[in-house]
Amino acid sequence: MNSFLAKTFGGLTTHYYVRQFLFGLVFTAMIISVAANGPGGIVAKPGLIILAIVNTLLYPYSRFVYESVVGYIMGNNIFFVNALFMLLVKAFTMAMCWSFAIFVAPVGLAYLYWRNSRPVVE
Repeated sequence: MNSFLAKTFGGLTTHYYVRQFLFGLVFTAMIISVAANGPGGIVAKPGLIILAIVNTLLYPYSRFVYESVVGYIMGNNIFFVNALFMLLVKAFTMAMCWSFAIFVAPVGLAYLYWRNSRPVVE
């Protein structure tokens, strides 16, 4: 069991996971803030809070899948675009990755398990 967890959830570097996790916390803070100011307060929405926490924990793996797919499609090309436009696109893709993390992250976890289970060939 420890081998399985190390090959899947431990498959990302600590730096990458923490960086993406902190970005995910921003979305959780926004969701909790909106829920707390809504009717009934935060106590009335336990399912929303649980989903926000799960999405935040899985967000780094969802983002890993997104970045891997985009990296494969785009290759090493460089695009020159307006910085404001790029920030908006980045924020949108981050929000999408966070929102669908519960569905996308299992793909990333399966890939990490497969990649870390292969024998090392030298």
